[in-house]
Amino acid sequence: MEGNKRWVSGDLQHPDRDPNRRQLVAQAQEPFGAILSCIDSRVPPELLFDTGLGDLYVMRTGGEAVGPVVTGSVEYGPMTSGTPLIVVLGHQRCGAVEAAYKSFRDGKPLPGNLQAIVKALRPAYQQAVREGGADPVETMARAQVTLTATDLRSNQDLAPLVGKGALAVVGAYYSLDTGKVEVLTGAPS
Repeated sequence: MEGNKRWVSGDLQHPDRDPNRRQLVAQAQEPFGAILSCIDSRVPPELLFDTGLGDLYVMRTGGEAVGPVVTGSVEYGPMTSGTPLIVVLGHQRCGAVEAAYKSFRDGKPLPGNLQAIVKALRPAYQQAVREGGADPVETMARAQVTLTATDLRSNQDLAPLVGKGALAVVGAYYSLDTGKVEVLTGAPS
């Protein structure tokens, strides 16, 4: 979050981005966090948290949609090297969430494998419909973050790590307008 404060203020440090760091992490890595975020080109985790080489595992899918391969990728750091943090990072004006929302609302499937994203976002759509609100797409985007973080926090392989305090699974939301990351759920105490 300190890196995000630097991103918002423009006082960037660009840490761990030089040949010395490249040489250091060439043989081994110990990222301090794993980020599951959207594919949106405006939401690059390494930049908006002002981090560098070897600092983060980053997985990106449309609307933070998950399936077995993605979940396995998120589990990799915590389960193999003790990475203590997972952040599920949604964002404002998410095109994938909007497309899924419209697909459900209008009863029109998306073409090709895009429908797999729609299917993965069904629980968030259902929650957004129940909650209502002025902007149902934003409600759905936030619901997707919260539901995904909750699922990861309670999955059979990560739950023991969370239970003993070795892992925090945080849901967060990025504002395209301000650059600020807001923690929605799971902040470590």
